[in-house]
Amino acid sequence: MSQLLRHPQILQLAREQGRVMVEDLASHFSVTVQTIRRDLTELADAGKLDRVHGGAVLPSGVRNIGYEERQTLHESAKAAIAAACARHVPNGASLFLNIGTTTEAVARALSEHRDLLVVTNNMNVARQLWGHADCKVVVTGGSLRVADGGLTGPLAEAAIRQYKLDFAIIGCSALDEDGDLLDFDSAEVQASQAILTQARHRILVADQTKFQRKAPARITSMRDLDLVIADAPLPDSLHHLCRTWDTTVELAKTAT
Repeated sequence: MSQLLRHPQILQLAREQGRVMVEDLASHFSVTVQTIRRDLTELADAGKLDRVHGGAVLPSGVRNIGYEERQTLHESAKAAIAAACARHVPNGASLFLNIGTTTEAVARALSEHRDLLVVTNNMNVARQLWGHADCKVVVTGGSLRVADGGLTGPLAEAAIRQYKLDFAIIGCSALDEDGDLLDFDSAEVQASQAILTQARHRILVADQTKFQRKAPARITSMRDLDLVIADAPLPDSLHHLCRTWDTTVELAKTAT
């Protein structure tokens, strides 16, 4: 396979997995590790990847992956995380769901629940729950982010603060090594912070690629969460911090 064909596929694997390793890529493409190292160096020089020991990761930056691409990435992991999260939500509960494709998966997983109240600043969550007769949906209003249907700004935050609900179920774009939840849009962050403030129990749903990503805006610390649901074990440092903070970590079982 030529370099022109390998490079796009390497980038796609990096987006799907968060990290690519030299030996794995060499086996995948049936080329030498030296060839893969050259590929990764060229992609890093072009600003498309960051080199790390033994491989490469998606570059740190200030812009998120496009919404349509995020929708199709890690679908099975998000579905497993969502199913695990839904088991923590009893019938008759009230909850916030924020912006994100994983929280949209949670909305789908709640289809059999009864007597729910869902407040959301995510138009796609509202669309997922459309027609659910036993679920009352409140959409916050606010400034519409056309790229992904997110609602942010003072109107969204004011609507959120009118409620005190049982659960805040949120996603994020990245998890820092010190336990901070990160995102790309400061207006989205402020809405998520309001959601966390107005909930009795706080749950983060995040797939394993968030462990390798970086984003510039801080939402909160895992210290302030009750439960983290992921599809793979947290890095050792984060796992230790969660034990110190009494933040429960649950691993969702993905289909094999």
